[in-house]
Amino acid sequence: MAKLKIGVFGAARGKTMINVLLKHPDAELVAVCDKYTPLLDEVKNEADAKGLKVALYADFEDFFKHDMDAVILANYANEHATFGVRLLRSGRHIMSEVLPCETMAQAVELIEAVEQTGLVYAYAENYCYMDRTFEMWRRYARGDIGRVTYGEGEYIHDCSSIWPRITYGDPKHWRNRMHPFFYCTHSLGPLLMMTGERPASVTGIMTRFDPKYYQAALSMMTAGIEMVTTTSGAVFKSIHGSLKREPGSVNYELYGDKGCMETQRFGEPYLNVYIEGDKACVGNRESYFPQKFIDAELARNFGTHGGSDFYATHFFIQKILNRPGKEYSIDVYRAVDMGICGLLAYRSCLAGGIPVEVPDLRDPAQRGKYRNDHACTTPEVAGDQLLPRIPGGVEDAPPEAYEKIRRLWLAGKNYEN
Repeated sequence: MAKLKIGVFGAARGKTMINVLLKHPDAELVAVCDKYTPLLDEVKNEADAKGLKVALYADFEDFFKHDMDAVILANYANEHATFGVRLLRSGRHIMSEVLPCETMAQAVELIEAVEQTGLVYAYAENYCYMDRTFEMWRRYARGDIGRVTYGEGEYIHDCSSIWPRITYGDPKHWRNRMHPFFYCTHSLGPLLMMTGERPASVTGIMTRFDPKYYQAALSMMTAGIEMVTTTSGAVFKSIHGSLKREPGSVNYELYGDKGCMETQRFGEPYLNVYIEGDKACVGNRESYFPQKFIDAELARNFGTHGGSDFYATHFFIQKILNRPGKEYSIDVYRAVDMGICGLLAYRSCLAGGIPVEVPDLRDPAQRGKYRNDHACTTPEVAGDQLLPRIPGGVEDAPPEAYEKIRRLWLAGKNYEN
């Protein structure tokens, strides 16, 4: 059978997916698009070294016309849904990097595009596939700790030093415009996938905001917290953002009615498990390094994010080909469940921390309320529904602050206090 012809839109974050496609036995990288041409030069060098020919585009409209079965969206995080809908309606399967959508209206449009075309949508929430979280997913499905009662997900990453190379000093970069709850699926997503739970309501809280960061053109230097109640009554706490901690923290805890599982917060990447026996408060404890259990030999060829970048792409390919492993690909409904929790948590925060209902957009009857809901922090998208980037609003940085960040990026330097 001929290999799947797959293109990648966005060669920065997309580099890891490009590397998978250059080596995957069932897929062929046929095209890459990025407006920053030095990244295209890197792709050309990689392809040439392997004797492969990859079409390179600096303009999306030209890339869009290329003959492709599927496209991986690794462009700006707030634009995945917009481009994804176009690609689906043109007959291409898509895999979306994080986040699935910027607005509730986009969530509805994306779901309906998937339903109407019948094509594959996959969400590349790679933190679901790290060795420890994937093992927690496997063991929860086996029933080891019983039914979930409470969970915590934590993604702490102080981005201040690397701000030049992830925002380029561009005032309109999505990271300079987003609210603190937007980037929520690294912390919340694994909890939902491990357990199969669906969010019913969310309450949003954020840490103290320091205006000095905005004046230095360093936004998103706060943490958002989502308190999610699921349809079964379980409670999940999700925290993500920039707190002062090195190294950053990627941590998960899951409590069931028979025991618990949690990752190691410091030191080696152990998984710790407790399973209660016949006597109350007496049981067995385990602490071990989880091993890959799906296509492990192939997965070991890829190291980024602990190999989890491979799995997101691999399961997307398996789903298109209708092969084992497709069941681990994250579909559009689960992706939207994760993403809209952050959107709605911000509304909760703006309203003083009141719980906000999380609709089940699988149900067409629940979509009408949100079909024209464009509320977000991007002026071009929100129109007259524009939300402030921080509760109460904030004065933007002066042009010279963005220019400083840009000069650091061009010089290949980190930001220093």
